[in-house]
Amino acid sequence: MLSENLKKLRKAKGLSQEELSIRLNVVRQTISKWEKGLSVPDSEMLIRLAEELDTTVTVLLGETVEETEAEDVKSLSAKLELLNEQFARQNETRRKIWRGIFITITVIAGLVLAKELIEFLFTQGMFFSMKEQESIGIIGGADGPTMILVTNAVNPVSDWIFALIAVIVSVIGICKTGRK
Repeated sequence: MLSENLKKLRKAKGLSQEELSIRLNVVRQTISKWEKGLSVPDSEMLIRLAEELDTTVTVLLGETVEETEAEDVKSLSAKLELLNEQFARQNETRRKIWRGIFITITVIAGLVLAKELIEFLFTQGMFFSMKEQESIGIIGGADGPTMILVTNAVNPVSDWIFALIAVIVSVIGICKTGRK
């Protein structure tokens, strides 16, 4: 009975003879002899065996232990496979959502950059065309003529920087959320 129970409990625990022998600090052949019924462990070793196999000495020495049914293992495997599929679907959904967010940010930041570029070019064009014209408002002062230009461009550089950073971060996000 000990030999059969030892072998069944070891396999149910998922241990090889080698792994159990390492845990008990004996050679693998000793485990093999116990499972074949060629020798019997002493009382101290029986206690250690029971502890390693999460059972009691009476179970080791008692009646034959029933093997776990293949049906139980198959149903557990099917449940784990179903959970893995659900987890994969959740991850795919999250990936798609984040990718959509990054694409939206990229488009908005790109539009902001285009708007700023158009305003910048328009302002620069107006500035240079005003320089060439003679009818620019010149105010005479005590020290001579003074040219005053008025524009609505406040500091477009900060808008450019934020939009450019948003585009860069979004493109990185799009690359990271792509399929692997």
